[in-house]
Amino acid sequence: MVRAIVGANWGDEGKGKITDMLAKESDIIVRFQGGSNAGHTIINNYGKFALHLLPSGVFYDHTTSIIGNGVALNIPYLIQEIHSIVEKGVPKPRILVSDRAQVLMPYHVLFDTYEEARLAGKSFGSTKSGIAPFYADKYAKIGIQVSELFDETVIREKVERICETKNVLLEHLYHKPLLDPEELLDTCHQYRDMIEPYVCDVSSYLYDAIREGKTILLEGQLGSLKDTDHGIYPMVTSSSTLAAYGAIGAGIPPYEIKDIITVVKAYSSAVGAGAFVSEIFGEEADELRRRGGDGGEFGATTGRPRRMGWFDAVATRYGCRIQGATEVAFTVLDVLGYLDEIPVCVGYEIDGEVTKDFPATVKLEKAKPVLTTLPGWKCDIRGIRKYEELPEKCRNYIEFVEKEIGVPITMVSNGPGRDDIIMRQG
Repeated sequence: MVRAIVGANWGDEGKGKITDMLAKESDIIVRFQGGSNAGHTIINNYGKFALHLLPSGVFYDHTTSIIGNGVALNIPYLIQEIHSIVEKGVPKPRILVSDRAQVLMPYHVLFDTYEEARLAGKSFGSTKSGIAPFYADKYAKIGIQVSELFDETVIREKVERICETKNVLLEHLYHKPLLDPEELLDTCHQYRDMIEPYVCDVSSYLYDAIREGKTILLEGQLGSLKDTDHGIYPMVTSSSTLAAYGAIGAGIPPYEIKDIITVVKAYSSAVGAGAFVSEIFGEEADELRRRGGDGGEFGATTGRPRRMGWFDAVATRYGCRIQGATEVAFTVLDVLGYLDEIPVCVGYEIDGEVTKDFPATVKLEKAKPVLTTLPGWKCDIRGIRKYEELPEKCRNYIEFVEKEIGVPITMVSNGPGRDDIIMRQG
């Protein structure tokens, strides 16, 4: 059986904890897109971890963790991340890396940084992890596939071709030092030696695993609104964040994905630029940011303060629809316990008309939130394990959200700990 876990919104919905919980019941966990540009925070018996490239299954000794062909593979970052969890007492995980994955190179990070600086006030709010230049090269067919690292003739020719095109830009657009082909080739040799123990024909491995009845979990990074095609373009990531892409980024048939668990936050938050209709500011935002998440709402990769907002039913309904959500995990509900009343965005006003449909970015930029207000429950709900024991006003909030998004909420997270979860039949 194949399940996918993905985000409904801007990408900090609290997927890490839910993924960690689902990973416990899985044999294989696959990262299928993105790179080290966004993180999952996981709290378990070993401590608190911010994973960026590693799948969340690495904390269980019965699992195999896979880096799929759709991932932007930063090889030294991956090796360092493996070392960092082992140093904290986690048993060394079993990891496989697709021979068709492409390698994120140091020059991708440089180009990301140079371009954001060149754009200045019109930048895309990149994490400067090299993701956009990486995927641009992949689709321009000048990326380096893992398998190519092991063929000296191919990699030497590739490196020379890369330097020819990149150095024109470095010299004439960015006015920065040029790439040296021999240095770049040496880097490729180092990367080859680092990744060699992990390389595998992942698609073949997963084909066999499916036939053997193994439980496979596809782990998405970021959320629906950061998807290249269906997100708030151009303020998006450079890969598809949707469960449908899990089939491509892992190398399995699409019909094998039976369950799509979409993670939804009880309020809204976002890192980076882009339209954010239900955003709040000032002291109201600061208070929610301070109380949010575990230790506050700050990006797991960048440390940037997240932008805060009320729950956006329009964006979330769209995010769940585009993911094909079969069920929803509702997170950080406990954070809202301090509020007397809780605003919810139930529509967008655009040019004087109210809509419940999530529009393309040009219209989204004009949207104003239509808010409705629900009474708060004014108490701490951490520690509650049964849905019926939640305060009535809290249950009302959950059921209101469920009705708005049209997908059953089967899990409610009411704290940062691994066991702070309420299982609920929608």
